[in-house]
Amino acid sequence: MSFYQEMRQYVLRHGAINNLYLDRFQRGDLTDEEIRQFAVEFYNFARFFPKILVAQLVNTEDETVANELTKVLYSELGDGHSRKRHELLYRDFLRSIGKDVHEAMTQQMLPSTKSYIEGMEQLYSSGNHATALGASFGLENMAITMWDHLIPGLTRLRATRYPAMDMTYFTFHRELESGHEEAMEKAVAAIDGGIDAGAGGLSVQEREDFHRGVKAVLDYLEGFWTGLEKAGFQRRQDLEGAAVAPGRLHEGATQLTG
Repeated sequence: MSFYQEMRQYVLRHGAINNLYLDRFQRGDLTDEEIRQFAVEFYNFARFFPKILVAQLVNTEDETVANELTKVLYSELGDGHSRKRHELLYRDFLRSIGKDVHEAMTQQMLPSTKSYIEGMEQLYSSGNHATALGASFGLENMAITMWDHLIPGLTRLRATRYPAMDMTYFTFHRELESGHEEAMEKAVAAIDGGIDAGAGGLSVQEREDFHRGVKAVLDYLEGFWTGLEKAGFQRRQDLEGAAVAPGRLHEGATQLTG
C-alpha cells in the first residue's frame, strides 16, 4: 500500500466521520433546536475556511502544491462568480430555516467549534509544509463521507419539517468534492514522487509530520461533532428536567403540608 493510500484509509476510519452525531444526523434524528445549532456552528466553518486556505497558500513553498491549493480556493470563492461564493450559498440555507445571518455571525461559538476553527487555521498556516499539507489532505478526503451523512439527513428534514430549506450549499459541495480530492492527490504526488510510488519523495520525518497534520485536523473535527452532540444531549436533559419539575414541586408541597 502506498503512503497516499495508507493516509486515505486512515482518514476514512477516523471518528471525524464515524460518530454518533453524524449517524443521528443522517437519519434526520435531530430536534429543531439541534438543527438550528448545527446551522450556526457549521456556518463558522463555511465563512472562515477561505481565510484558512489563504493562510496555507501564502506559506506554501512548492509551486505545484500551491497551484492545487489555488484551485480549491478559487472554487470556494465561486470560480469567478461572486454570487456563487460558498459562504453566500450557506447564508441562503440559514435564511431558509429561519435563522438570521447577523445573529449567526455574532453568536458565540461553542468551545469545541472555536477549537476546530482555530486549530485548523494553525495547522494550515504551519511553517511545517508537510504538516499543513497533511491537514488539508485530511479535510478534503473526509468531505465526501461527511456530505453523504449530512445531505440525506437534511433531505429528510426538508420533507418533514422544513419544506423551504435551501440545500444548495451542501449538494453543490458534494458535486465539487471529487475535484478537491483530485487536487490533493496531485499535491501529494508532487512532493512524494507519485501516488503509487514505493519509497516516494518524502523523508521519514516528513511522512510523520504529514500524518500528524492529518490526525490533528481530524481530531479537531471529531471534537466539533462531539461538542454538538454534548450540547444537544444537555439541552434534552434540561428540557426533561423542566418537564418533571412541577410534579416535584407539588410533591414537596404535599410533604410540607401533610
